[in-house]
Amino acid sequence: MDIKELRNQSVSALNETLMKLLKEHFEFRMQHKSSQLDNFSKLGKTKKSIAQIKTIIRQKQE
Repeated sequence: MDIKELRNQSVSALNETLMKLLKEHFEFRMQHKSSQLDNFSKLGKTKKSIAQIKTIIRQKQE
């Protein structure tokens, strides 16, 4: 997702997106440990997206 799109979302929508990304990141970690993950960059991309969403949520709450 684009940062501009994320900033326009409400906090509840951001929390839903965050939960989806956390589950996805967990699945990627489990696939990595069992040597089933082909594209390791997915781990870094989801981790970055999670951090961006958490930052936007924190900014909106202030």
